[in-house]
Amino acid sequence: MSRATTELPSTTKAFLARPDTAALTTLRRDGTPHITPVRFTLDTATGLARVTTLAKAREARHVVAGGPGARVALCQADGFRWVTLEGRATVTDDPERLAEAIRRYTARYRAAPPALPGLVVIEIAVDRLLSLNL
Repeated sequence: MSRATTELPSTTKAFLARPDTAALTTLRRDGTPHITPVRFTLDTATGLARVTTLAKAREARHVVAGGPGARVALCQADGFRWVTLEGRATVTDDPERLAEAIRRYTARYRAAPPALPGLVVIEIAVDRLLSLNL
């Protein structure tokens, strides 16, 4: 469990619950950042953020190539208000974990993610949170 997410002010929790997109930053093999717009969910009780994507997508491949504990960042912004979630990421196609990610995604965005072959979930154990104006 992450103190970074369990002790969030209600305004920050409300901001992160909005059906907005975020920018997911992963690292290429050469260490340069790759930024992708994504939809995500955050379980504030456990500190786990989830992004559904395809196994062949660059962001998933970067996390896998980064090895166990690859660092990533998610940033949701609205004007001069923003929250960045940082943490260690893993990629899984475990049916139960993928089903939980889809359930949470559907609840937040009021529609399921595309049911495409090769769907995986990037799970981010959030250990740092930065924010402005929340």
